[in-house]
Amino acid sequence: MSETDLSGRTILMSGGSRGIGLAIAVAAARQGANVAILAKTDEPDPRLPGTVHTAAAEINEAGGTGLAIVGDVRDEESVKAAVQQTVDRFGGIDIVVNNASAIALQPTESLPIKRFDLMTGIQLRGTYLLTSTALPHLRTADNPHILSLSPPLNLNPKWLGAHPAYTLAKYGMTMLTLGWAAEYADVPVAANCLWPETLIATAAVQNLLGGDEAMAKARTPEIVADAAMEILNKTAGECSGNAFIDVDVLREAGVTDLSKYGPTEGLERDIFLDEAE
Repeated sequence: MSETDLSGRTILMSGGSRGIGLAIAVAAARQGANVAILAKTDEPDPRLPGTVHTAAAEINEAGGTGLAIVGDVRDEESVKAAVQQTVDRFGGIDIVVNNASAIALQPTESLPIKRFDLMTGIQLRGTYLLTSTALPHLRTADNPHILSLSPPLNLNPKWLGAHPAYTLAKYGMTMLTLGWAAEYADVPVAANCLWPETLIATAAVQNLLGGDEAMAKARTPEIVADAAMEILNKTAGECSGNAFIDVDVLREAGVTDLSKYGPTEGLERDIFLDEAE
């Protein structure tokens, strides 16, 4: 499916203790990648599975080399230390995955400002901080990629009006990433976004977006992970500036049977995606 593999390449990811980020990390590890995870989850949370340490262990078990880094993607010194630790351990950085995200879907009048600050802090400041700090190392990599887990820019009023603060934070990730694709086209450093077609069975969906009923209409995180592998294995100068949807990436790679990713009927489309015509 892929043109190459990730053997010996180094990924620095924000978040990744669980869910889509962890699935991407494990998929990369199966191809022999080094994966450094920067996350705050030093200790287990009774409401959520996984810590940065269990994520690193899963990466090792899958055949890669994991590096657990406890820190806050919003904090400049924390991010600088994470980049340095990654470079000291693995010799460089080939890929940055902007995965960390916070979600709050309340209407404007009921959304606490601290939740607004959290979302913009993680999605905007964190994405900018991690990527900008790693860029000097990406510049010298053989096939550098930036991948952000963020949606296409859909300006349909349905989405603009649904949850403006969250929309701002996620669209901001996309705009930064597409901006880097243009800014670093001559290097080249590839910069792409990836978003699922459907709900994905994660703790956020279980706890915040509908519980068991929503989970029954969701695919597994591995569909996003497999799409990410396709993107990250492409040549940087030939694949940049895209806001990909997971199933489109897989179909282009020749994958037609999606049954291994969960239900094939009754799926719920993810937010920011209009209904298929």
